[in-house]
This record gives sequence, structure tokens and C-alpha cells, in this order.
Amino acid sequence: MKSGRRLLTAGVTALAPAIWGSTYLVTTEWLPPDRPLLAATVRALPAGLILLAFARTLPTGIWLWRALVLGTLNIGAFNFLLFVAAYHLPGGIAAMITSVQPTFVLVLAALLIGDRIRYTHVTACVLGAGGVVLLVFKGTAALDFVGVAAALAGAATMATGITLTKLWGRPDGVGLLPFTGWQLIAGGLVLLPFTLSIEGLPTTISGTNIIGFGYLISLGAVISYAIWFRGIERLPALAVSFLALGSPIVATLLGYLFLRQTLSILQLAGILVIVSATLLAQPRQSERRNLPCTMNTGIRP
Repeated sequence: MKSGRRLLTAGVTALAPAIWGSTYLVTTEWLPPDRPLLAATVRALPAGLILLAFARTLPTGIWLWRALVLGTLNIGAFNFLLFVAAYHLPGGIAAMITSVQPTFVLVLAALLIGDRIRYTHVTACVLGAGGVVLLVFKGTAALDFVGVAAALAGAATMATGITLTKLWGRPDGVGLLPFTGWQLIAGGLVLLPFTLSIEGLPTTISGTNIIGFGYLISLGAVISYAIWFRGIERLPALAVSFLALGSPIVATLLGYLFLRQTLSILQLAGILVIVSATLLAQPRQSERRNLPCTMNTGIRP
């Protein structure tokens, strides 16, 4: 019964990276060109304000700086780096580089949370990265240094955010929506001064741009991040990190459906390998019995 509930939780959590997989398509087709800071800020700040308007709960005490740290890692810095990578690299290549993220989580969770590194975890990391390579690699793709650096930094940022969110949990009596709203607002506020000083505001906004921003705010932030943080609470950090590999799968499928990109046998094999790695990374019954108490609650004193 518990195993079935965990699989259901994993399936629901996987919806968040599936939505994020569409970010590459939305960025290149619907948003103003060369404005990653604007895209990241508009995605985060309005979504956080919407959630806070409903929840009306503010962080206090230690959670003032924790919310700032988590918001910067999970929202602000990660989204900025995501959009920079999307503007400088083909979506599939950006996804391929960020596929090292579970490996970062594997190391960080061992150091900060005390999770044991198991042979199956290492195998899953290798399989996951290999599957993404099969899925998205094209030998003729040009690699831009800025894009590569942004994708790697984004993977490290996301890994740190996942691990710290799992380590700290959320304060007693605070619901999931205000907790999500805190981080979205914090991330948006961190980005806002850089957006205004470096990029400024666009002189014109098209109807297509408005639709793109609306998509990022609603599905890409309010809904997806609430689902994501719920999953982090209920699943081990490494298991959650592998679910993020659903993004390149969705990005590839959307490219095939809407951008007339190819879908080869190797890419289909890559999808199967990624799914296999994700299943391999999910906790077994014996592993769950050995999890420390802080992993069950998501909260450490």
C-alpha cells in the first residue's frame, strides 16, 4: 500500500518537470527575445503574490532568511540560468547538460542529510545522464560557452535547492501554498533589481508575449511549484531529482510535435533509459526502513 502511494506521489510530482519541459518551447516561440531576466522575474513574482494573496501568511524568525535562500536557489537563480541556457542553446542540449543534476543531489544529500550512496543510485545517475544524451544529442549542434556554463550552474543550483528544501522542510502550521508563495516572491524580488538595471522593460509587448507570460505564471509557477515542493516533502531527495529528467522528454516530444524536429529510434531508446533510471532511483522497502527520522518528516531542528 505504501509503495503504491509513493508511486502515485512520484507520478503527480513528475507533472511539474513535465510542465517545465515546455519552457524551452515557450521561451523561443512566445517570449520577447534575449530577455532571460525579465522572463524569470515575471514567472516568479506575480505567481508568488497570487499565492500569498490567498494564504496571507508571512515567514517569521529563522524562516525569513531560509525563505530567501530557498527562493534564490529554487526560483531566482535557477530560473535565470534556465532562461539563459534556453536562449543560448537548443532546448535539448540545455536539458542534456542539466541532466547531471541528480549526481549533484546524490553527493549533497549524503553530505547534508546523511543519505547513503548506494550502487543502484550511482547506476541510476549514469543511466539517467546517458538516456538524456541519447534523447537530445545531435552531433551538429554548436555549444555556446555561456549556455553550457548556465546549464551546469542551473543544475547545481537546483540540486542544492532540492537538498536544502528536504533538509529544512517547512514550519509547523504553514501550508504548502504559502510556503511555495514565499519562495516565488523571494526569488522574484532577488531578480527584480537585476531585471530593471540590466535589461529594463520592453517597449512593446505582443499578444503572444502576454500568453507566454500567462502560461509561465500559472502552469509554469503557481501549479508546478506547488506540486514540486509537495513531492520533495514526501519523497527522498534523489528520487525527486530524477523526476526532473522528465523535462527533456517533454521538450523533445514538443519539438517533434510543434517544431518539426525528428524523433529517432535512439531518442525513443533514451526515453526508455530515463524512465528506467527514474524507477531505479525510487526507494525500495528496505531502504525506507533505514531512512533517518528527518527524512520521514522533512523537518530537522
